[in-house]
Amino acid sequence: MEQRRIDWPSFGACVAIIVLVCIPLAVSPDTAGALLSSLYEYIAAEFGVFYLLASVAAISFLVWLASSRFGLVILGDTDSEPEFGRMSWIAMLFCAGVGAGLMYWCATEWAFYYESPPFGAEPGSTAAAEWASTYGLFHWGFTAWAFYCLPAVAIAYPYYVKKMDVLRFSLSCHWFLRGREQGAVARAIDFLFMIALIGGAATSLGFSAPMIAACLAWLVDTPTSFELQVLVMGICVALFVLSVWLGLKQGIKRLSDINMFLALGLLLFIFVVGPTVFLLKTSLNGLGMLTQNFLRMSFWTDPFTKSGFVESWTIFYWAWWIAFAPYVGLFITRISRGRTIRQVITGMLIFGSLGSWIFYMIIGNYALFLQLTDGLDFVNVMNTVNGDAAIVATLETLPLAPLVITVFALVSIVFAATTYDSASYSLASGATLHLSAGDDPARWHRVFWAFALAALPISLLFIGGDLKAIQVVLLVVSLPILAVGILMSVSLVKSLQADHPV
Repeated sequence: MEQRRIDWPSFGACVAIIVLVCIPLAVSPDTAGALLSSLYEYIAAEFGVFYLLASVAAISFLVWLASSRFGLVILGDTDSEPEFGRMSWIAMLFCAGVGAGLMYWCATEWAFYYESPPFGAEPGSTAAAEWASTYGLFHWGFTAWAFYCLPAVAIAYPYYVKKMDVLRFSLSCHWFLRGREQGAVARAIDFLFMIALIGGAATSLGFSAPMIAACLAWLVDTPTSFELQVLVMGICVALFVLSVWLGLKQGIKRLSDINMFLALGLLLFIFVVGPTVFLLKTSLNGLGMLTQNFLRMSFWTDPFTKSGFVESWTIFYWAWWIAFAPYVGLFITRISRGRTIRQVITGMLIFGSLGSWIFYMIIGNYALFLQLTDGLDFVNVMNTVNGDAAIVATLETLPLAPLVITVFALVSIVFAATTYDSASYSLASGATLHLSAGDDPARWHRVFWAFALAALPISLLFIGGDLKAIQVVLLVVSLPILAVGILMSVSLVKSLQADHPV
């Protein structure tokens, strides 16, 4: 019990941030919304290029690391065996990394690109449709999981190999700290992590709660409302409080396993009863477009037309992944003992990307099929009502619609729960003074953060939960993490070179 004492300075600072951010959003939503919108435009224009450079750097570094001699280094003792089986490991890392935001964006993202396509393509054209089925794969693919993977490896190496007894984001800079893991610099890095996690987690539930509420409203034939959205958040909070109370193996692992089976069953059903050949052809075409244009998409800054596409989408996504990366890295560290560095990198980049892609290939391309064949004017519904209504209208066109919408809502709720219980676990770990390998933060501590994390997304609902408000939260909280990313990469290489000389 002594070992798991609370780090009260970190705990108090994090609570203060939640209070200071949520009160202005709730008290003066109009003013807060306008301020956030202008702040987003400034940061995206002035610092956006650094996000693009960071994406390429992260992938390049991880490919080099996995293919080098360091890729065979075991995260643990030389005779360590993986703590979790491969399928459970994949399920947990995927559920922690994507959240219910994937369920919203896989169904709606293509419509934004179809209506306002990149690279000067004509809206609603064949080229627009091709980019619409491709760009989601780009935004939720290798780059996203590279941002997640870098801190995972950088934290896991000193934690398992160096036998450090703290599980915090600052551990990724172990080489520079040199025994000052409780010092001011380490605390500053951990403070950045906590801010980023609060902002990143808020956006995920901010996207998913209205979508889940729309599904429930359709099922019980009642209008959606703010109160219903708050009720959905309450259900999600209750579920992930239960999950974190049960613990990592009894709670998070079981929820992740169950949700993967539910999600795969839903996707298989849509693939079989939907336009199977179209889904298959469109998916293969999207993968071909992604392969052919990956570098172009990664480096595209849109300097001539200044359409705003890069700032609104690619930079938004890179900021989202960077904000989430420290927390996902901490959680992946906790479940990856006994695996090699190469296994962690290849597993996250390959299985993480494939898992995200299959949702876009089936749900997104099915909605695109309805748009192209006049089965449903998805774009019109999204523009005149909202994206949540368009998602429900899409699912309504399938056979056994009530069952499909029920399963879709359940998968979304559990995705939100697994994301948030993983996040609360990471926050509790970061605010615990000492935590040796295999130990968990105090149960009450995990439960506290499960409740606290719901405060910001509920506050975002007060200002309408619009995209700009969520985007700017991500940009602000992710910007400092970019600098830490450089430090953690250097720290990891220095440690590996010192411990494994040629």
